Amino acid sequence: MRRLQSLAKAVAGLAGAALIGMIAVASPAAAKDASGRPKILLFSHTTGYRHASIEPGIAAIQALGTREKMMIVASEDPAIFSDAGLKDVDAIILLSSTTDPKKPESEWLQGAGRDALQNFVHRGGGIVGIHAAADSHYHWPWYGKMLGGHFARHPQGTPEGVVTIIDAKEPTTAGLPKTIRRADEWYYFDDFDVTAKLLVTLDPATIGEADVNPNPVSWRKEFEGGRVFYTAMGHTNESFSDPNVLRHLTAGLRWALRTK
Repeated sequence: MRRLQSLAKAVAGLAGAALIGMIAVASPAAAKDASGRPKILLFSHTTGYRHASIEPGIAAIQALGTREKMMIVASEDPAIFSDAGLKDVDAIILLSSTTDPKKPESEWLQGAGRDALQNFVHRGGGIVGIHAAADSHYHWPWYGKMLGGHFARHPQGTPEGVVTIIDAKEPTTAGLPKTIRRADEWYYFDDFDVTAKLLVTLDPATIGEADVNPNPVSWRKEFEGGRVFYTAMGHTNESFSDPNVLRHLTAGLRWALRTK
């Protein structure tokens, strides 16, 4: 009888330990955000050209987060790109986060940082690239494939151009006018991923370019388990007070988060 009682106590002790272990494992996820808001890393570190629009962009995206009930965590520290640093992040916004194309050593993602970003995408994380996020990591082919293209050139200045919304029923462009005239620094791309879903294009003739074909401006794509949304708009400070740009950016972020 005593042996049976001792055995029962041991089993109860093991069950209690197992329960404590389960609670300990569950705690980090539960403590992520009591309100259940998605957590977004807003990353704007630069080692190449730094856009003056980054600061207005940070302010606008933080306001967007408040409005859309998202937790926006702004950082310019590349060390955050680790498995531990990204473990409870749902999406990453790369805000004009440039590197110097002539200096491979300027690429702020190296080694374990690259592995962490790939792991993040592979587990279904969302990526949102804004403007000069495409002017980055030229010496890491995976980055260009992930984003959907690399910056090649832009016409001088910020001319007014006409952009066309490809599909008004598409979740990332719903509610936008069919065409919009706006000023920006209009990017042309190398290695554009033709399998990506084009969302917005620029009519090159409206900015004095001789190209016949529409130029990609915004797109979205599924990539290696994750979702990627990119828009080349965002060079000017005014971009981040433009209702159409903000609506498009908000919808793109929600799509990357799989809430649309």
